[in-house]
Amino acid sequence: MLDRAVQRIGAADTELNITAVQADIRDTALPRDSFDVAVAAATLHHLRGDAEWQNVFSAVHGSLKAGGSFWIWDLVTHEPPVLHELMWRRYGEYLTGFKGPDYREQVFAYIEAEDTPRTLGWQLDRLRAAGFQFVEVLHKNTCFAAFGGVKRGSGHGV
Repeated sequence: MLDRAVQRIGAADTELNITAVQADIRDTALPRDSFDVAVAAATLHHLRGDAEWQNVFSAVHGSLKAGGSFWIWDLVTHEPPVLHELMWRRYGEYLTGFKGPDYREQVFAYIEAEDTPRTLGWQLDRLRAAGFQFVEVLHKNTCFAAFGGVKRGSGHGV
């Protein structure tokens, strides 16, 4: 999948210098001030404690050049609990319609055992705490959101 992403980006702009990194972000030493863009797609909800989340956001921030950005698409939870229940019920209805009630139960059991998604607001706060100057929500639908932040730049309108 990563190779395909590199091919698609390269085909869209042949002038780009693309560096794809596939690794466990918790154990990877990213080079400082090296990247223009970092993307995390459906991965961060696997992080565990608050310290892991903050370390990852800080590591990505440090790896970005001035004006660089970090864009995330991932599973999110909700507050207050009544809103979380509503959104998860809607997600469950989608999963049931997609592959049936057994599939819904399988997905929910996996999330419960293996994942620790956080609220969108909490993640936006962690981006700010890591040093991202501009933090923005691009899209949110039930239990998924696209969002990110831009590192303070030098002369690029940021």
